[in-house]
Amino acid sequence: MSASMRTLVRPAVLKTRKGRLIYWSVLAVALALFTVAFIVPMYWAATGAMKSSTELAQNPPTYIPETWHPENYAKAWREMDLAGYFLNTVVLAGGAWLVQLAVQVPAAYALSKLRPRFGNLVLGLMLLTLMMPATALLVPVYLTVVDVPLFNRNLINSPSAVWLPAAANAFNIYILKNFFDRIPDELLDAAKMDGAGPLTTMWRVVLPLSRPILAVVSILSIVTAWKDFLWPLLVLPDPAQQPLSVFLQRVASDTPLNSLVAGLVMASLPLIALFLVFQRQIIAGLSAGSLKG
Repeated sequence: MSASMRTLVRPAVLKTRKGRLIYWSVLAVALALFTVAFIVPMYWAATGAMKSSTELAQNPPTYIPETWHPENYAKAWREMDLAGYFLNTVVLAGGAWLVQLAVQVPAAYALSKLRPRFGNLVLGLMLLTLMMPATALLVPVYLTVVDVPLFNRNLINSPSAVWLPAAANAFNIYILKNFFDRIPDELLDAAKMDGAGPLTTMWRVVLPLSRPILAVVSILSIVTAWKDFLWPLLVLPDPAQQPLSVFLQRVASDTPLNSLVAGLVMASLPLIALFLVFQRQIIAGLSAGSLKG
């Protein structure tokens, strides 16, 4: 049996009655635990937002609301003016996604297929940033945003302060490069013989074959930008420019608990919907190991 076909449990063991029983029992328990770990917090938040503030704060808690108040969601949306902050979050996440693709895809393509001199060194230096705590990079990145080199511009209170640092994501470049490495060089050579340059080859040959991994990188980029809190808090001090994550924390002390929970639930719904819609693409991108044909 080839190495690619090896599993944690040998096929011979699965053919026995005891082996099948143990396998399915462990699988059922693992699925149940993971389901509980994900579903229970979502249920707790969704139902907690429909309780009164008194019931939500009481101890011991009620697992099912004594009195249902679904209007709390509309009340939270209206009183906290969530529409404007949703728009801010969409602008920040969408811009960060576009900037990341515009920078990371060509960078990964160059390192994988153009193979520049010192390319491995550049990749190694990029990966070195993954070993550093994110908080250690806050000060130098913040100083860069306050006074952008060469341009001498201050990006504070500008969406660019979130978009540009997001492009420097070594992990995304690494997984893109690994995928591009698996694209046969013969396809690129054929495009070159037809007169296609490097950019044309990337656009017409590489990118159409890379849709699964592009979907994964896109989801990771959007989710990271959507739920980011610390960096927008630093570079967007103007409340009118802040995303949902910063706004909800800022008003937490002055907002009824049920309204705050309703706001948190509504802030998480786009990410849940995004995963449900694109889950096949995500799984396909993560499991893509090679190209056939």
